[in-house]
Amino acid sequence: MTSRTLSVPDISCGHCKTSIEGAVRPLDGVETVEVGIDQRTVAVDFDGTDETFEAIVAAIEDQGYEVPARGAVRDSRGRTASER
Repeated sequence: MTSRTLSVPDISCGHCKTSIEGAVRPLDGVETVEVGIDQRTVAVDFDGTDETFEAIVAAIEDQGYEVPARGAVRDSRGRTASER
């Protein structure tokens, strides 16, 4: 399992939390998702694949929120899925 915390600057309220969590939670490969309203973050535990990570970002963006810094998902050795 891979854990990532994404900065989502436009998070501001409970509706944001419900919207993002509702869009990300049902995605294949997602174990948990937690929106931090005050921190303006989305913390996810997922299977660690680049495909799942891109689906997570897309789901957040489809709800109308920008994810400014995404980067590739790296494992504990710093390798991306394509480098494994």
